Amino acid sequence: MKHTIEFYTPCADDKALIAELSASPILSDVHILEAEMPFIALERNTPTHTLKRIANQCEAEYLLLYTHIGHLKLSYRAIERMLRTAIESRADWVYSHRYMVKQDETLAVPTNEYQEGSLRDDFDFGPLVLIRTEALREFLTTHPEEMQHAALYQLRLHISRTGRLVHIDEYLYTEHEHDIRTSGEKQFDYVDPRNRQIQVEMERACTTHLKAVGAFVDHHDLRDIDTEAGEFPYEATVIIPVKNRAKTIGDAVRSVLSQEASFPFNLIVVDNHSTDGTTEILSQLATTNDRLHIVKPERHDLGIGGCWDLAIRRPECGRYAVQLDSDDLYSDPHTLQRIVDTFRQERCAMVVGSYRLCNFALDTLPPGIIDHREWTEENGMNNALRINGLGAPRAFYTPVLREIGFPNVSYGEDYAVGIAISRQYRLGRIYDPIYLCRRWEGNSDAALSPDRVAAHNHYKDSLRTQELRARKKL
Repeated sequence: MKHTIEFYTPCADDKALIAELSASPILSDVHILEAEMPFIALERNTPTHTLKRIANQCEAEYLLLYTHIGHLKLSYRAIERMLRTAIESRADWVYSHRYMVKQDETLAVPTNEYQEGSLRDDFDFGPLVLIRTEALREFLTTHPEEMQHAALYQLRLHISRTGRLVHIDEYLYTEHEHDIRTSGEKQFDYVDPRNRQIQVEMERACTTHLKAVGAFVDHHDLRDIDTEAGEFPYEATVIIPVKNRAKTIGDAVRSVLSQEASFPFNLIVVDNHSTDGTTEILSQLATTNDRLHIVKPERHDLGIGGCWDLAIRRPECGRYAVQLDSDDLYSDPHTLQRIVDTFRQERCAMVVGSYRLCNFALDTLPPGIIDHREWTEENGMNNALRINGLGAPRAFYTPVLREIGFPNVSYGEDYAVGIAISRQYRLGRIYDPIYLCRRWEGNSDAALSPDRVAAHNHYKDSLRTQELRARKKL
């Protein structure tokens, strides 16, 4: 292969890697970007001027970009494998699986196949990507605006429209991970107020992309609901799917039953075949409150989404269906009233509140209040395709919810419904914390393995792909 590559990295402390790269016959040069990026990894903090510097400096046909600051060990003939893939598939962006050394343990970290709906700005390509230099130059010519953080994200969205992103289903390198936090801790990084400016740029890049592919939704086209239509036995119904949460279910139920509202409401708990004492706790609570309805499914194949779907189709389900996880609590007795008031005032088909992360003593955990202020009335429905969740508590206008339905899964079921609703209806927001999200080792997302994280992200990407295509038809 006569094609050449130049290597770019933000840091030069890995002397062994630099020596190995310098000896490679297909690498013509090694460049250190340390002067511009002395500490922060590049993938979510790449300014446009850094990409311009690379484009102006690179004389090779391809550039190999390592975005992290930790050590990198290449697998046997890894660079040759990436280059051949780029040439034979005419790819503008090539990436692969990797291994990760974390606290002296080596983990296999799979990366997902890129698809049309892979719009997350934190899509995991891994820290090593091969980019066709001319594709970078074409991008910079057509995107002259200066970004301080989102330039690399903007580049790959551009390539997804004009070229090809190709995934190699092989483990081509090993990185050393210095962030030892669990998946449950990392998932709130993007709503940390300190990252607000990054989010603003990422949203701008994604919105431009959605307009370019014909999937942008104009907020002026969204529909209102009729808050008086139909007859329901209750104005609001709180729904709790539960399986084996004896430690938390009593608190959750009491949190609902202590609500004070000017309208009739009830609670449906779908007990999905619990075996740890949850069923007995619920039965005892039901003896003293006739607003508590316990549903015991005959089926044994229901996920969280299936339990929700079962509940919303029950005759005792009210006009508005309101979420409460079996781990969590409402922050005060007026949460339900505020949610219903928002439906009535804004005539929206879904309301999303804000929550405070806390432990079982209700002490605040970082980053504290999660309010998803990236949602705006003008662009929230488009920005929803960039992020991985919409917040909590979630509440729905039951007639629309019954029309859409929940997928029978135990991850992403609420996101699937939320993005579908936001395609045609307005979403109401409550930015004050009205919900307590209690974090503990029993949370279903507390500490996921890399392959489970990849599987979850792939599923949500597939939801976005489906939603993107639906929006293009509007």
